[in-house]
Amino acid sequence: MKFVKADWDADLQGFHVDPQSYLAELPKLREELPPGAWEFASDPGHYSMSSTHCVKDLELSDIHLATDKSGRLTLEFAPNEWKHDTGLTITYSGVRHFSIDYQQEIDWMPADAILLDEILPDQDGGCIHEMALTDASITVRSNDLRAVWG
Repeated sequence: MKFVKADWDADLQGFHVDPQSYLAELPKLREELPPGAWEFASDPGHYSMSSTHCVKDLELSDIHLATDKSGRLTLEFAPNEWKHDTGLTITYSGVRHFSIDYQQEIDWMPADAILLDEILPDQDGGCIHEMALTDASITVRSNDLRAVWG
């Protein structure tokens, strides 16, 4: 990710996350991000660690990738029982790239959870959504996305 920090801190034996550089840059991206991406990224609770709409700690629960040429991808995230009232579903349209890269370094967690994410404009008018998870990273390049809590 370019602005958001989400790194393992061996001294703390935990993750250090910091969205502040991205939040400072986000207002400049309004005209460049597609509408759904902007709505999701600019949600006031998105990076507020105490908000039920903060993505931190959501657990990756399912991936639905279209097998036709529709370019549709859906990622489902289950709520963290201590933080969220509901889960989150993100549906991407016009997907041009999807990757999930596993590090397989943290074996004490039963599921991969989001540390933080970042959505930036892509050069072709779409967006790039990157997510750092506890033991993986996800990158999606698409025309737009729609995020629904519930």
